[in-house]
Amino acid sequence: METHVTVPGHISDTALNATEDQAGHQLTTRQGWRRFTAAPPAPPALLSTEEYDLLEPLQRQLYDEDRLDHHGRLRVVATSTVRHTVTCGRRLVLLNKHAISARRGLIVSGPAGTGKTIAITQLGQAHELLDQARHPHATDRIPVVYITVPPAATARMVAAEFARFLGLPVRRSSNITDIIEAVVGVCTDTRTGLILVDELHNISLASRSGAEVADTLKYFSERIPATFVYAGIDIEHSNLLSGTRGQQIAGRFTLIPTNPFPYNEEWKGLVATLEGTLLLHRHRPGTLTRLDRYLHERTGGMIGALSHAIRGAAIDAVLTGEEAITQQSLDAVPLDHVAQSLPRTAGSRR
Repeated sequence: METHVTVPGHISDTALNATEDQAGHQLTTRQGWRRFTAAPPAPPALLSTEEYDLLEPLQRQLYDEDRLDHHGRLRVVATSTVRHTVTCGRRLVLLNKHAISARRGLIVSGPAGTGKTIAITQLGQAHELLDQARHPHATDRIPVVYITVPPAATARMVAAEFARFLGLPVRRSSNITDIIEAVVGVCTDTRTGLILVDELHNISLASRSGAEVADTLKYFSERIPATFVYAGIDIEHSNLLSGTRGQQIAGRFTLIPTNPFPYNEEWKGLVATLEGTLLLHRHRPGTLTRLDRYLHERTGGMIGALSHAIRGAAIDAVLTGEEAITQQSLDAVPLDHVAQSLPRTAGSRR
């Protein structure tokens, strides 16, 4: 009797949309932010070995492409830093709700790769979903704005980033006052309650343009009735919190530091959670948890490097047909320069 395998319908949809315009995925656009806050696609079902062997070549290719897409997505783990940021951020939003002036803000600061962007975007997602739940039929609200500060930014460039997120046209003839007034007007009309500003370390108060950017952000915070949340690399050690301007920021913003994770129960839980998302046919559960100390030494406790290593090894496992992750395959995934430069101890290999 001939056996047929039914492949889940979403496999072909995901694979055929692989070439979709990536602009729609950028968080710095309203379209990309909405995509981010929407419910993530359901992971593909992991077929049995027998079902996989019975797939036609095209079906197998689409199935594998769907698993590659699944492993390529950044799985967000609710770390203690993420939970703390969401709690503090929601508290500030409530405290600022009826404030007329001197609204308080939040700064998430730490080394690269310690989860700053993940923390503030999870806060933004929580705020957006709560706003949607409270106003299920409203279509004219923009609860969250997310921008990144460009390198060597000027005040006009930052104002234009706000306008770009909101979908406002910025012409060469538009001066900064026109852009600011348009942004303030739209944010006020659409009830924006949370504004996320990432890559804050690109601002230097030592330069005139940097000081003007800081003044522009402060002006936005005074005109827009929203809670401002900043994120950047080692902000507390930069000049952003020094001098008159820096003291104004330090006096109104709560600092949440992010750091590499120590080798402890939370780290072990992170590894186990990421391993639980794998869709590989020959991977033995528990392999990565037995390598949790090696993974800590390899990544230096950086959550970004850990995610990259595991997701990269999973993608390689599908592409090569190995369908399993080993320490050797993890070693084959190049990490960022910081993680690669970490000293390896004698006990890192098993």
